[in-house]
Amino acid sequence: MSVFTNPASQSREQAQAYTSAVLELLGERDPIDVLRRTAAALEKKIDGLSARQLAKREAQNKWSIKHVVRHLADSEIVWGWRLRLTLAQDRPPITGYDQDLWAERLGYDKSDAKESVAEFGVLRTSNLGLVKRASPGDLARVGLHSERGEESVAHMMRLYAGHDLLHLKQIDRIRASLG
Repeated sequence: MSVFTNPASQSREQAQAYTSAVLELLGERDPIDVLRRTAAALEKKIDGLSARQLAKREAQNKWSIKHVVRHLADSEIVWGWRLRLTLAQDRPPITGYDQDLWAERLGYDKSDAKESVAEFGVLRTSNLGLVKRASPGDLARVGLHSERGEESVAHMMRLYAGHDLLHLKQIDRIRASLG
């Protein structure tokens, strides 16, 4: 199983390995810059692809590009919720989720990639607005993630920026497999 597989039932060690790997993708880059650029990068990456190409899975039991962009839109909803909880409440619990169950049960295979990218852009703009208005004290506020423990708003920003980079690379890999 890949370190980037992220089921909700993973052990604390798996969660730590996932977090480290995602943060390593970000490296020293400015998370706000990455977060700000992702919507435009997604638009560019799906531009000119047919519905068939967007739906083609990289391999059996792997996601297609439309799965990935739907996952990013849903992840942005999750981040928005976690961000709002953490900014507004004291040490709120933050639940994990199984991304593969979401893909299966929320019909990612029936989604429209362009609509998912547009939704992602609106949600990201809203979430970045909250971050922009946050004080240094707000950025230090923490929620208690069910698998990963304490996560500050600043840490979440780095984690979601690395998550963006992970899935942008995944889209590149899927595009390359299209031939």
